[in-house]
Amino acid sequence: MTKTRLSPLQWRPLCLLPVLFLAGCTSLRPLDLPPEYTPPPADAAVWDSIGAEMTEDWHVLLNDGSTALDWRLRAIDTATDSIDFQTFLWYFDTVGAMVMDHIIQAADRGVTVRILVDDTFLVHEDDALLALAAHPNIEYRVFNPFKRRSGGVATRQLLNLAEFGRLDHRMHNKSMVVDNRVAIVGGRNIADEYFGLDSGANFRDVELLLGGQVAQDVSAVFDAYWNDRWSFPIETLSHERASAEHLDKARRATESTLNLHAELSTEELLEAWRGLVAGADTGTATLYADEPPEDNPKEAAEAPIQVANEIIKLFDNAESEILIVTAYLIPTPHLEGAVERAIERGVRVRILTNSIGSNNHLSAHSAYRNHIDTLLGHGAELHEVRTDAVDRDRYMLKPVDLKKLALHAKALVIDYDKVFVGSANLDPRSLRVNTEMGFLIESEPFNQKLRAALEDDFLTTNAWRLELQEDGKVFWVADNQVLESQPATSFMQRIEDWFFSNMPIEGEL
Repeated sequence: MTKTRLSPLQWRPLCLLPVLFLAGCTSLRPLDLPPEYTPPPADAAVWDSIGAEMTEDWHVLLNDGSTALDWRLRAIDTATDSIDFQTFLWYFDTVGAMVMDHIIQAADRGVTVRILVDDTFLVHEDDALLALAAHPNIEYRVFNPFKRRSGGVATRQLLNLAEFGRLDHRMHNKSMVVDNRVAIVGGRNIADEYFGLDSGANFRDVELLLGGQVAQDVSAVFDAYWNDRWSFPIETLSHERASAEHLDKARRATESTLNLHAELSTEELLEAWRGLVAGADTGTATLYADEPPEDNPKEAAEAPIQVANEIIKLFDNAESEILIVTAYLIPTPHLEGAVERAIERGVRVRILTNSIGSNNHLSAHSAYRNHIDTLLGHGAELHEVRTDAVDRDRYMLKPVDLKKLALHAKALVIDYDKVFVGSANLDPRSLRVNTEMGFLIESEPFNQKLRAALEDDFLTTNAWRLELQEDGKVFWVADNQVLESQPATSFMQRIEDWFFSNMPIEGEL
């Protein structure tokens, strides 16, 4: 028998396996820190002036990326006391650099800034995060972090393999509170594609800009997450050293992006706020938010107020129509049952979600495809976003000839007097795994405003209409063509879609 000898280079990967296993077996423990809270609403001239004209809570729709970016930066520029910033994803691209630049400028003038970001997409970003946290007026915390942070995505997952149960639960919330006076809540992450600036594909998304006492509801939720034992200061996680180079580079972002956002003087900012608030809606706004975990996230029980439960209640109380806009649609049994019950009561259910071509997570689309026949069979009206939507120029920087559209919005229109806008998709990950938040607005005028803003997205020039045939087949219908199979971008995409649709992973999507 011939024995095979391994060279030192061949032995090295095998020697690493026990190390990786042992590293993955040690767990991160929650951290106890003194609690910190958002200060009371700032007493600043601009807010006092707005408050004198609008004594009620108010809200406006941020329907396109350009408007959403402008008002996010204007809010930061108006800050005099505090900024609380919570998000799932923050890339340091053009939009990310612009937001960072304005935040640093606010911190430079004495504003206290607290930034809380989920750890899912922070690979290789610790040096930039440490630079931000090194600013005397900026604190940066990471929610439910990976203990071992070296390497890329695959390496980091392997090094933390033993903690999959904890790390599977993510903070999907998106909010920003300025001076405890105004807040932005909705679906947008901080990256180019959420604001129409990506050179290839961009998202159609929606948010709410809210003002008045309701902003304090958002800051209370932020405080709950900020003071959670699974929110770690970045300096307690990373052994890297902060470099002033990142801050210096960020401070120069505005110089090269003046074509994307007009910087306003103090007087111009005040006039802009007055004009915005003058046209704002004043319907009742109720914040629903999942509570952060008290112990290990994988063992967290259902909190008293869960976004998923409120959505089911909205469906069960609907009387005439439910209009659903969701990036990822994988209905849980509870949600599918609520849709079926609504239709049986005579409620019209219209749904807009991504097509196979526009969905940025093919596995999520594959799971959704397994529900198409059931939803259509119940009587729901299904529409899927076209990547070549005729009106996609509304949501991205021109020219758009070679750019594709995708959906990231999470919005509900219930009957003719309610809307819900937030961070939650209608899939198991949002409804059962991640934490989410959103606002229920009870207002007939605002219902009509959002309904009008979404109506064109359902047109066959912008979305495929799915039709169930008598023989059980599904056709995809557009204004200029009818397809007997999904509008895939390639044959390989169809193969991958088939593969994922047969995988038992729906509960994780």
